[in-house]
Amino acid sequence: MAAGDCDVTMAPEVSSEEEADMEREAELFKEQGNAFYAKKDYNEAYNYYTKAIDMCPKSASYYGNRAATLMMLCRFREALEDAQQAVRLDDTFMRGHLREGKCHLSLGNAMAAGRCFQRVLELEPSSTQAVHELKNAEALLEYERMAEVDFEKRDFRKVVFCMDRALEFAPACHRFKMLKAECLALLGRYPDAQSVASDILRMDSTNADALYVRGLCLYYEDCIEKAVQFFVQALRMAPDHEKARLACRNAKALRAKKEEGNSAFKEGSFDKAYGLYTEALKIDQNNIKTNAKLYCNRGTVGSKLNKMPQAIEDCTNAIKLDETYIKAYMRRAQCYMDTEQYEEAARDYEKIYQAEKTKEHKQLLKNAQLELKKSKRKDYYKVLGVDKNASEDEIKKAYRKRALMHHPDRHSSSSPEMQKEEEKKFKEVGEAFSILSDQKKKARYDSGQDLEDDGMNFGDFDANNIFKAFFGSPGSFSFEASGPGNFFFQFG
Repeated sequence: MAAGDCDVTMAPEVSSEEEADMEREAELFKEQGNAFYAKKDYNEAYNYYTKAIDMCPKSASYYGNRAATLMMLCRFREALEDAQQAVRLDDTFMRGHLREGKCHLSLGNAMAAGRCFQRVLELEPSSTQAVHELKNAEALLEYERMAEVDFEKRDFRKVVFCMDRALEFAPACHRFKMLKAECLALLGRYPDAQSVASDILRMDSTNADALYVRGLCLYYEDCIEKAVQFFVQALRMAPDHEKARLACRNAKALRAKKEEGNSAFKEGSFDKAYGLYTEALKIDQNNIKTNAKLYCNRGTVGSKLNKMPQAIEDCTNAIKLDETYIKAYMRRAQCYMDTEQYEEAARDYEKIYQAEKTKEHKQLLKNAQLELKKSKRKDYYKVLGVDKNASEDEIKKAYRKRALMHHPDRHSSSSPEMQKEEEKKFKEVGEAFSILSDQKKKARYDSGQDLEDDGMNFGDFDANNIFKAFFGSPGSFSFEASGPGNFFFQFG
């Protein structure tokens, strides 16, 4: 062979007779394929249509038939390729255009589907099927438009509704499925969202949207470490995936800020911890579960800093985000106890006990109910102005001071209303002393028991009897003015 010559292997020529034989054989394969298709044995039908195509690769109807079979097998992308090949071979092949349009529609490409159905109507203006499918394509476009608007409004329930309707027309559209899954995650329906994403990943393990949604569910369930791994994997598959990038950044920032706050709390730097938890709460308002924990953590710090109203508010916010969050109920209940809001504390402990019937929770509920019961009685310690741990001498001194302060004789020149009020206070001071100076009665009072069981009846109680025991019989003392509004006690 001379230099520069090319060795070209020529395809063997096929005679017209051989070509006719191949066409007849191809037709036999097609007919067998048709028979299996009629019996709904689509896999065998596919095999025979493929044999027909191999024998006669320029027949539009063979590709059209195989496209129909692939559609029945829900292999819409492969069906689309066959349908497109069919109309490339024969642009007047109406069923080819119809099948191409239905494949586009099933895959979620309503615009392309519409063009195919318009072409069918050009070929056969009376095609009712093309008219029907064109309406479906238009409906799909409308649901897409509505979903886009609703997503911007953050009305995720409506987006899910729109995607459910869209998927009735486009059951093979991964994009619609992933938008639905993302909205399910944003609505807190994590198992449903995970299920959709997992189905996609079984078919396509490199689907970045599905990886992102899996990460999003883990992120919102406060499994931040695992979530970051999925976001990173999604970005490997699609480096320009902006949602995965933002979620990954938020997850890392949230994890770091929360850990800083926890460290500061353990070190006793409560002001610093309070500030760090506050910063963490600003990172992502959609992360309900993590934010519930952050509110509860800040509530704990707030109670340490004696910011009780803020601590209660933080625990309430945590409960609003997660109604099953026992730790937040526990923290709020303790804050209520510390601020003597016993009714609210008892209500929280009741919820806790109903959720987790432990001995500890039962005792906490009983304690709150006891304090609530005690709070509804007269507080004799407050009446005397002494602490609950006051000694016997302190109680006596307090009685002397309050009894003289409220004695009716001291207020004899006051208005009738004032006299009546002071007489009432004088009686209460006597009641308080009669209880707190008696160790048995005091113990029963402190334990919340009913004093009526001891035969105590203050309806006919005479406070003067105790006063006489301290200061003597009537006529041996008097109150005299020693200046404007001032009196002194004088013995006779």
